[in-house]
Amino acid sequence: MPLLIVVLGIILLFVLIAVVKLNAFLSFVIVCLLVGFFQGMELNSIIESIQTGIGNTLGFLVLILGLGAMLGKLVADSGAAQRITTKLVDSFGIKYIQWAVVLAGFIVGIPMFYTVGFVILIPLVFTVAAATNLPLIYVGLPMLTSLSVTHGFLPPHPAPTAIAGMFDASIGKTMLYGIIVAVPAIIIAGPLFSRTIKKVVATPLPEFYNPVILTDEEMPKMGVSVLTALLPVILIGLSTLLDYALPTEFPLRNFLIFIGNPVMAMLISVLVAIYTLGLSRGRKMTEVMSSVATSIASITMVLLIIAGAGALKQILVDSGVSDYLGTLLKGFSISPLLLGWLIATVLRVCIGSATVAGLTAAGIVLPLVSGTGVKPELMVLAIGSGSLMLSHVNDGGFWLFKEYFNLSVKETLSTWTVMETMVGVIGITGVLILNLIV
Repeated sequence: MPLLIVVLGIILLFVLIAVVKLNAFLSFVIVCLLVGFFQGMELNSIIESIQTGIGNTLGFLVLILGLGAMLGKLVADSGAAQRITTKLVDSFGIKYIQWAVVLAGFIVGIPMFYTVGFVILIPLVFTVAAATNLPLIYVGLPMLTSLSVTHGFLPPHPAPTAIAGMFDASIGKTMLYGIIVAVPAIIIAGPLFSRTIKKVVATPLPEFYNPVILTDEEMPKMGVSVLTALLPVILIGLSTLLDYALPTEFPLRNFLIFIGNPVMAMLISVLVAIYTLGLSRGRKMTEVMSSVATSIASITMVLLIIAGAGALKQILVDSGVSDYLGTLLKGFSISPLLLGWLIATVLRVCIGSATVAGLTAAGIVLPLVSGTGVKPELMVLAIGSGSLMLSHVNDGGFWLFKEYFNLSVKETLSTWTVMETMVGVIGITGVLILNLIV
């Protein structure tokens, strides 16, 4: 019976979001109430579980996602993203143009949400394609592959950060393993795949091709741009390495590891960006703070959706569904990594949102991790891989790509959907291989 309740709850969630077009947060709350009720929970207990799930989920994420949004906005508004892209394109040349946009997408994609990175970099891709006379898909798809992979695999993006919190996974190790898995996924699904689809002709509409290109003097220098954009990765990665390398009696060990705490790393990065990308370039503090305030508005609904997923996870735990599913699924020989990937894939196909699919899948497979010996960081990446699979007409990213590149639905399926699926398959393959090594 508990399994049937979960299945019906997920189906209802899909219907409410994809068919009824109800807001995802409201859909989660409704499903939480119904699952709790049919599981026999007391009415007040249902509300308490929802509150606990939302509180536990947002307590950590508000800081990470809020600071991440601020950093991404500062990188975009200052012209640092444009500087990184144009410099890499100039350095790599036409012959290696794909690798230039891949690297640009990866660097810019780490501090920025996917949609923000897409809107910022697409005009530059259009410009590069026009200047080099290369097919737009050939130039643009590799960059979007990088953006998509960072969105699905790497903190501080919403889903991987939230899932890492659910599984109590190390953010530093998740980032390290994520980069290892991301590299082959990006190379194969990006530059290599795009070379096979040169015949797909993209003709962007004039209203989408209206780039705001800053002059050289208006942009920060390359070194400052890259260092500021990647500072969270540097601090978190360095802290993870020092945690292994430094002896416990080293005087500054705790302080150095503290600086690499994701919250501290993001806070330091934002403060540095305020100076390097704002004040040092002659912008007034009020202007910089205006950008910071605007950035927060963009993540409000993302936070609510994640909160809703956290509430559903708590309902599954408090109602006993998670324990039941854990006991039921332990009888299967399938790896928890593969199971998490499969569940996330099914949810991605049904619901469309990678974030919702990943978080919901994490709540379902959470009880399977304890006692299995599977590293929680690899569970984060396995679920992240599944959440990127088979993007189609119920995914906002699908339509964003289709409309900006002015493609038919069939062409979008043969390019964007195939690319996303390749990333998901290569991702889980890499995770399974890593599971044999680490």
